[in-house]
Amino acid sequence: MKKTILRAGAVLGAVLVAAPAFAQELTFWSWRQEDRAAYQQFINTFEAANPGITVKFETFEAANYNTILSTALAGGTGPDLAQVRAYGGLENLASGDYLEPLTVDMIPALADFAAPALAAESMRADGTLYAVPFASQSQLVIYNKAIFDANGIEEPQTWDELKAAAQKLKDAGVIPFANGTATAWQNETVTFGLGSSLMGKDFYNELMAGKTDFTDARFTDALGAVAEVAASYFPDGFVGLDYPSAQQLFSSGMAGMFIGGSYELSTFKSQNPDIELGIFAAPGKTAEDAKLVGLYFDGGYAINAAGTNKEAATKFINYLASHEFGQAMANTLNTVSAVPGVTFENPLLAEVAELNTSSIPYLMLVHFRFGEPSGSVLIQGEMQKLFAGETNPAAIGEALTNGLAAWYEPFKK
Repeated sequence: MKKTILRAGAVLGAVLVAAPAFAQELTFWSWRQEDRAAYQQFINTFEAANPGITVKFETFEAANYNTILSTALAGGTGPDLAQVRAYGGLENLASGDYLEPLTVDMIPALADFAAPALAAESMRADGTLYAVPFASQSQLVIYNKAIFDANGIEEPQTWDELKAAAQKLKDAGVIPFANGTATAWQNETVTFGLGSSLMGKDFYNELMAGKTDFTDARFTDALGAVAEVAASYFPDGFVGLDYPSAQQLFSSGMAGMFIGGSYELSTFKSQNPDIELGIFAAPGKTAEDAKLVGLYFDGGYAINAAGTNKEAATKFINYLASHEFGQAMANTLNTVSAVPGVTFENPLLAEVAELNTSSIPYLMLVHFRFGEPSGSVLIQGEMQKLFAGETNPAAIGEALTNGLAAWYEPFKK
């Protein structure tokens, strides 16, 4: 009995010696409720490599997340780490000194991240970085391969070919595009998911250089073309069709195409595991025109500036910036990780990454959500009116330019 007690004591002593001097629990907030199981896997990997640090992952309803997070941080509480929005959403938090500035000395992996990804999580005024970018999203056209094959349709290379494909589906009794516009933000998605190639890189470059504005014919003509396609090839009553219903129309096989983000790919597969998907960038007028997707970076990981566990939080955010995490995220969540060097097991995801090499920014989100009224609010409302026949493209160009002039210096007269 004495030997047994001694052996047990020796084992206990070894465990005590090996254990860390103290344990730390990090709180980590997110709006990605649908990703909870995946993030728990990622956290388990981190915890196994970092004994003594545990991470409590908490999720909140996406629409209210920004308010919940900013209120907590403003009150001097909140999580140790949080997923934060990009661009204007990021600046709203960073400008209040709620987030810890990040440097390459803290997180060496940042040295290899793409400049546009880092810019999405930085203050425009001084370039200070406040979050590790986590993913990019692309606005494009998703299609049902079986429906395309059954109707002898190939990916269109011109705008006329796109309309011909839509007409062929309509003649066969298939809804060409599943999209509806009753959900406000879908108006923006449809506009730039379908119209980016028509607008073109030259328009985008001149807009950002202050050489033109939204009254430019390249922009307003694109709006008119998008509205024409919607009137002819969206579901009957599409202005009253909400986002979840549109998704179901497509995933159930009732429609041939869906204009949306690359984030839709995993949703459609979860709704219908047997659906075979294809993607393409909506074309321009001619086959020679660059086929452009609308690209943006979809948030980042930030440290609470008032947090009390910054050493442990820094270890965790280094993991979130690592190739190991980026690869796991791509494989598990089927998303294009912002981490450099990640490869894609899913061929469709690899195709998204390839399409991203020919892109313009998803315009209103990337450049015009930094003041009030935001470009997104303006384009969503104006396109809703256009789809309902209550305005025209030229009037939208004027409304956008004049509305943004309230805070966007190049448009001020």
